[in-house]
Amino acid sequence: MVSVAWGGGGGMERDPGPEGARRALGRLLEAVLASRGEANAVFDILAVLQSEDHEETQEAVRACSRLFGALLERGELFVGRLPSEDSVMAGSQGATRKYKVWMRHRYHSCCNRLQELLAHPSFEVKELALSTLMKFVQLEGAYPLEKPKWDGCYLFPRQLFKAVVEGLLSPENDCSLLLSRFREYLEHDDIRYHVMRAATDVVGRVADRYPEVPLTFWNNAFMLLSAVSLPRQECSFSTFYVKHVELSSTWKVVHLKEHRKAFQLMWLGFLRHKLPLSLYKKVLVVMHDSILPHLAQPSLMIDFLTRAYDVGGAISLLALNGLFVLIHQHNLEYPDFYRKLYGLLDPSIFHVKYRARFFHLADLFLSSSHLPAYLVAAFAKRLSRLALTAPPEALLMVLPFICNLLRRHPACRVLVHRPLGPELDADPYDPEEEDPAKSRALESSLWELQALQRHYHPEVSQAASVINQALSVPEVSIAPLLDLTAFEVFERDLKKKGQESVPLEFIPAQGLLGRQDDLCAQHFTLS
Repeated sequence: MVSVAWGGGGGMERDPGPEGARRALGRLLEAVLASRGEANAVFDILAVLQSEDHEETQEAVRACSRLFGALLERGELFVGRLPSEDSVMAGSQGATRKYKVWMRHRYHSCCNRLQELLAHPSFEVKELALSTLMKFVQLEGAYPLEKPKWDGCYLFPRQLFKAVVEGLLSPENDCSLLLSRFREYLEHDDIRYHVMRAATDVVGRVADRYPEVPLTFWNNAFMLLSAVSLPRQECSFSTFYVKHVELSSTWKVVHLKEHRKAFQLMWLGFLRHKLPLSLYKKVLVVMHDSILPHLAQPSLMIDFLTRAYDVGGAISLLALNGLFVLIHQHNLEYPDFYRKLYGLLDPSIFHVKYRARFFHLADLFLSSSHLPAYLVAAFAKRLSRLALTAPPEALLMVLPFICNLLRRHPACRVLVHRPLGPELDADPYDPEEEDPAKSRALESSLWELQALQRHYHPEVSQAASVINQALSVPEVSIAPLLDLTAFEVFERDLKKKGQESVPLEFIPAQGLLGRQDDLCAQHFTLS
């Protein structure tokens, strides 16, 4: 066997430019793979990874991918707990063992540099570094560098993969583009499982390391966590990135139950930290659909959602979806729920971004026929009072909403028709009262709807006039009206065809200068 001088490379002679780098790296690569005596050339290849030229760096990454990919497949890297390089080189072990240990250390140096390149200014370099690291993950899984603890033991390159996840969850750099590229790997069941495990660990360590965690890190973490999606029903996991001859039922990675546990730990670990307000909103938007259905114990989110519901404003509106799932599917008891829901009704409710979502959920919460009449009356009265200053597009939705409440709860129809009731000198309803039970809404009337019958917009006036007749039994669906915008109302009005001749109290102008016999037209002309 040819002896190797374990010191360093002798320099790489090449033509300037990326093309020269590619040819020089190709010669070095062929030499290293052809003979162990040329192993020192690895230092020259790794040196090009430090190049400031983007194209040269990419060529070096490709060369490292081919080099260490071939060495992994040929079994020429040391397998087992890696000893220090100095102790092995100074010892009396055989040349083959020394070579494998030495080359494994070079492989680690390459992986460390590739992890650093995940923060490179050039996206092409970052993308290539990511795909190369994921290739190494796949090869290390197929040709493990650790010895199995027992026969049939599940092996996965956890340390290398954790380094990849740590590079993606950078506290300094926005990795949104790179994370979008990484999403395709999440289609594999084993990658998804180990992402959840690694992300839980990385988020915990970064949060403990910084007194105030940068917003960039939280955004990167949320983008990665929200990209993880599990199947809703039990199924067999077989789409593995790391190929195995045979899957064992004793491995946790093949069971949906274990995936849900990892998913739950990941999100609970993320939400236990103090997050920026903007991120709370993002989490609450996806909570009901992308998080709660996949948790092993959804009830563990009760504290988070109830605290969010108590915050007020948009946060409370967004927490409604998650609370709805817990109340209807997991028997959550929330004594003050309707009181807080009533408190969310203020003039801003018609102008917030999440208006459609709020009224959809409010419609569901108020659909039960077992609700007391005073409670439904309080909601109808509060909405009627707010309608006096609401824009037309909101009124076209909220007026049918109020009428639907009266249809569902006949006891509340006294608000629009009280034959034997006393004459009211003043409205007994107290709009400042936070408790709907004490608002005296049931003693009042919906005079606001009668006032809106004189609204300037004809569709609003027509919608408010519905209370003048007996309300029909079938409810009016408000779903098509939830997302109605002022632009849509305006466009709809423009497309309406009015009467061709309308009686007027003045003579309409026939042109810019009026009629032909007009004094102005006699003395001026348009040229």
